[in-house]
Amino acid sequence: MNVKAATSPVVMSIDTSSALYRKIMLRFVPLIMICYVVAYLDRVNIGIAKLNMLSDLHFSETAYGLGAGLFFIGYLIFEVPSNLIMHRVGARLWIARIMVSWGVISAMMVFVTQPWQFYSLRFLLGIAEAGFYPGVILYLTYWFPNSRRGKVTAIFQSGVPVAGLIGSPLSGWIMVSFDKVWGYAGWQWMFVLESLPTLPLAIFVILILDDRVDDATWLTQDERNTVKRDLAADNVAREHVPLRALITDVRIWKIIIAGLPAMAGIYTLGFYMPTIIKDAGASSSTEVGLLSAIPYVAAVVAMILVGRSSDLRQEHRWHLAFVLTLGAAGLVASVFAGQQMPLVICALCVAAAGILSYSPIMWMVPTAFLGGATAAAAIGAINSTINIGGFLAPYLIGWVRDSYGSSAPALFVVAGGLILSALTILSLNPKTSTADGEA
Repeated sequence: MNVKAATSPVVMSIDTSSALYRKIMLRFVPLIMICYVVAYLDRVNIGIAKLNMLSDLHFSETAYGLGAGLFFIGYLIFEVPSNLIMHRVGARLWIARIMVSWGVISAMMVFVTQPWQFYSLRFLLGIAEAGFYPGVILYLTYWFPNSRRGKVTAIFQSGVPVAGLIGSPLSGWIMVSFDKVWGYAGWQWMFVLESLPTLPLAIFVILILDDRVDDATWLTQDERNTVKRDLAADNVAREHVPLRALITDVRIWKIIIAGLPAMAGIYTLGFYMPTIIKDAGASSSTEVGLLSAIPYVAAVVAMILVGRSSDLRQEHRWHLAFVLTLGAAGLVASVFAGQQMPLVICALCVAAAGILSYSPIMWMVPTAFLGGATAAAAIGAINSTINIGGFLAPYLIGWVRDSYGSSAPALFVVAGGLILSALTILSLNPKTSTADGEA
């Protein structure tokens, strides 16, 4: 009897288990969130740079939209291979490599004078950053069971609104304060200065991240066993199928169909919210940057609350449909608000709160029913494919602005796409997946 008691696995109480996962979260989730802040800022800071860059370089709105979107073509091509490599070599070195690569390429934007250079660097930036976001989504499945991952994923993805909250005012301030220093324009200084944090952050990634639970010497053996047991219980319900089977999986295709318009909405905000605010009457880069930060405050709060609600209820489809509909309503309202700045900002707060709350919950669906290399490939395939929406949205809006002098028609199209996303998500059959806890 005593021998059995000594060798049986330790079962933690709910409070002790919660304390364990809080300990894990505090170990590395703040770091990867900060990394995502820098990544997203380097990806979308051209939205602020655009305010002066286009006139300085004599680029059209269409050229800007094409260049902004080409990032996602490079992203699309290299994301699945990048995620599979990370699954094999580990997160520490691979994520650090990604960060150094994108920092160098982002800084090279200072040398852009011709459209082809702009296109080339945006394409290369997509290649360099491919794998970071889906790699982190995969990495979180190594540490947190499905029942605890929604809130953690929301905290990580709050890097997007935090990047807007901090980055928009910072970018506007840099563009004004550093303009003509040593003969360089403010937008050139912005690209250089905002790429600098990537190197020290890459070093912290190597020092702090552990590839697997067994490598975590900062956990006790009982704690490591608890995490592995919880993950193993999750893994029982997950599928490990040949990669080719993903091509015919209806669930994967519905996630992709829903994700394309949703991603278009996310990057409509990222690339064009400063322009919408400027069109509403903001007079300077600094003012645009400060006002652009306000909707991201709403988004941070919404992402955490929606992620927590989804975890507590173990329900995802209706949460997703709600936030997508909310985002569509906010975009449409921003058009009808015209040049009434308070109304425009309120509408953008609603849009940002809805649209940016989508991704953290969405990733709970495929990671609940797929595991191992299958999950790595599926996450990469889904994320790279839906990011085509990030290519289409800026190109569409740029073309519409050149053709009609207004973003309104394109914003209506994006909003309609978000409603389509909501309906597609609701059509997912919960009986084919344990993601909703209804199977």
